[in-house]
Amino acid sequence: MRNAKARETALTGMLFALAVALSFLESMVTPLLGLMPAMKLGLANIVVMYALLYLRTRSAVLLVLLKALFALLTRGATAGFLSLCGGGLSLLVLWGMLRLPFSVSGYAFTVCGALAHNLGQLLAACCILSSAMALSYAPVLLVAGGAVGALSCVLSRGVFAALPMTERGREADKNPFVKK
Repeated sequence: MRNAKARETALTGMLFALAVALSFLESMVTPLLGLMPAMKLGLANIVVMYALLYLRTRSAVLLVLLKALFALLTRGATAGFLSLCGGGLSLLVLWGMLRLPFSVSGYAFTVCGALAHNLGQLLAACCILSSAMALSYAPVLLVAGGAVGALSCVLSRGVFAALPMTERGREADKNPFVKK
């Protein structure tokens, strides 16, 4: 039991480091792709999805909180709040999708997660601005969320297949990335 906790703690720490590295990478790549401000590829969110699917929910929640804290410390209070709201709503939607009475496809899973992330950030921006003006950005972010979600699905399929399965991942009948 103690070994399992230590292993999960170490893995969560490594996943957080990976999420930070992927976040840095996407901040470098985003301008090269000519994307609008605040549009990112969502690579770090794949790490949270992995934790939710293959570890315990607690690890995924911890990753969302750590990512938000990291954004707060490196980019300020607004970035930290947007990260927390986007990541938190996305995680909540993904967690809920895993508890549906039917299984969902990997595509639906990742696209819903990306759209929820964008919606969470838009709602947070409305709170910060004390105005619904931020919602005018919604159509652009929702289209981008659909595209990023599709990209996340393709990347997740490849990455998750290459990684070793944990006990939970092998038994998760609702996991959209486990072949049944």
